[in-house]
Amino acid sequence: MTRDSGGNFYGAPDDHSAVVAGEGTSVVRWVGPVVPVAVVALVAALIFGGGVDQTVLPGIPSPGPLTWWGLPVVKLLTDVFGVLVVGVSVTAAFLLPGDGPSVSAHGWRLLRAGTWLALGWAASAAGLILLTVSDVLGLPVTELGGTVIGGFALSISQGQALLVQAGLALVVAVLTRAGVSRGLAAGTALIAVVAVVPPAFTGHAAGAGNHQVAVSSLALHVAAAALWVGGVAGLFAVRRVRAFPATAARYSRLALGCFAVTAISGAVNAAVRLGSVTMLTGSRYGVLVLLKVLLLILVGLAGAAHRKHGLPALAAGRPRAFLRLVAGELVVMGAAMGLAAGLSRTPTPLAEDPAGPDPLIEVLGFAAPEPITAGRLLGDPLPDLFLLAVAVAGIGAYLAGVMRMRRAGHRWPLARTVSWTAGMLLFAAITGLGVARYAYVLFSVHMVQHMVLSMVVPILLVGGAPVTLALRTLRRPADPRVRGAREWLLAVVHSRAARLFSHPLVALGIYVGSLYGLYFGGLLGTLMRYHLGHLAMIAHFVLAGYLLFWVLIGVDPGRRRAHPALLTLIHFLAMVAHAFFGFVLLQSNTVIGLDWYTGVYPAWAGTLLADQRLGAGLAWAFGEIPAAVVVLILVRQWIRSDEREQARLDRAADRAEAAGEEDDLARYNAFLSAGTREP
Repeated sequence: MTRDSGGNFYGAPDDHSAVVAGEGTSVVRWVGPVVPVAVVALVAALIFGGGVDQTVLPGIPSPGPLTWWGLPVVKLLTDVFGVLVVGVSVTAAFLLPGDGPSVSAHGWRLLRAGTWLALGWAASAAGLILLTVSDVLGLPVTELGGTVIGGFALSISQGQALLVQAGLALVVAVLTRAGVSRGLAAGTALIAVVAVVPPAFTGHAAGAGNHQVAVSSLALHVAAAALWVGGVAGLFAVRRVRAFPATAARYSRLALGCFAVTAISGAVNAAVRLGSVTMLTGSRYGVLVLLKVLLLILVGLAGAAHRKHGLPALAAGRPRAFLRLVAGELVVMGAAMGLAAGLSRTPTPLAEDPAGPDPLIEVLGFAAPEPITAGRLLGDPLPDLFLLAVAVAGIGAYLAGVMRMRRAGHRWPLARTVSWTAGMLLFAAITGLGVARYAYVLFSVHMVQHMVLSMVVPILLVGGAPVTLALRTLRRPADPRVRGAREWLLAVVHSRAARLFSHPLVALGIYVGSLYGLYFGGLLGTLMRYHLGHLAMIAHFVLAGYLLFWVLIGVDPGRRRAHPALLTLIHFLAMVAHAFFGFVLLQSNTVIGLDWYTGVYPAWAGTLLADQRLGAGLAWAFGEIPAAVVVLILVRQWIRSDEREQARLDRAADRAEAAGEEDDLARYNAFLSAGTREP
């Protein structure tokens, strides 16, 4: 490892102590001025919005000032630690140039700083559990016992979310010290991004009506904001790195996408909580939202200035104006984080129903649906913002790749484009139209949704060959030390994990095992009860189906080479397992997910067991058409494989004849002839 003329380290991190001794960890030092700004914004938001109610009524328990003020402050600290961990890990793994398979020396230093930030994150999340229990029970912190705190953390959704966040933060802290490989750093960064999300599935959003939009929009908002703000912090931390101009340009592209997601998801979430546009100025919560929007606009304008003036000046060797703008951007973002923490404690202006809260709305996010009809299955939508965003992004990215192929003068099969687009549209429809609403309360409709997501959608998506398109259209970075999206995709495709999961028996085991485990293992009711569990279940349906059909009929690179006869056998086993599942479910007298359906099952729908048997019959019969399509594709691939093999033998025979030699076929025929000759 060497230093340049400015005293900066470059090369492999082979002397870690020298790196630390030379520059030290500067993360806390440069972020220090931002924290007071965030705290001031938080206190102002709490006072203005009424987020701290210090009224003590006789005979009513009160948690006391420590909880009143400590809870929002610790919430802010948790957010700050989380954003910083995301920033340093993403910068080290994806934005900075690497050193072969390892992160750079500066990336290593960021990860080492991330260890302490992650430990602070875990500690603040644990403190948040303690203060939340105090707030919920109305007891001072000093009067809480371990049993009460443990029960809250293990049994209540808000406590579970904070416990998961603290656990993931500890995992990140360990991984930042586990090695210096780029793959490990990338995994650490992804875990850090995931760790900021769990608390978004509780609180105001989870309790609001239509929480399919409220919760998903908040989760997207939090994740995108963490990447955006954390990226600015990570960028400022590596401002003295020689590759800083190129690193800033890469972050600028990331920031543009994060800004768009943050703005759209924030607007949707605010609309759900406010109820009407008049509440923007007619409530204190709305005024705080307007202030947050103003700060978002200011940061967006700063980002536009970065792209138009700052990056060219930085590339020309004039970094001062750019860095001043970044520092100001950090301060504004700190104020926005303070406002956001204050908003989480501010009562929303939605009026309560005089008849009292509807328990079904609290559980489902919507009122009990009316009797099922074909029109309501298609015309009474229940969109989930996260799933809708996946569909829109999937179609947009694919079509952008196709357009790039055409601009380069290359042809991309129209059938593949149609297949991918149809798969994404079907995914959006089956998870966002009325069928999604009835899938929450009727097992039969849920089974239809499951079959479409695990069989029809994956076949269409696999037919689009998205990995092949991505590898042909993603651009390589100008700096060979940088891994762009194409390089990361290649690393995943050729990884040991891809080789393991692409084994036909492994793919079959995941597909069949998850089918039986979900319904006969008692998991359905648990996953349906939580919005995050429901999203995970939908994702698993699609991914497990995609894996199996990618192995069977896919053309993308990364899958194991297997003879079509073996793949046909695997497909036959999958069909048998699927049919047997439907038969067993049809004969069963035990209601699947009884703990869930007892509370949400509509009175007009008959008996639970009858509906379950209807779903079993649909599952039994549903796979016939998709299975037949896959068989036809496999037979076609088998025929083409034989044709290619025969063509190869013919070419070999022609070459041998031209050279006056015997080819493999002639030698094999001679061997057979010698074997049948009489002694």
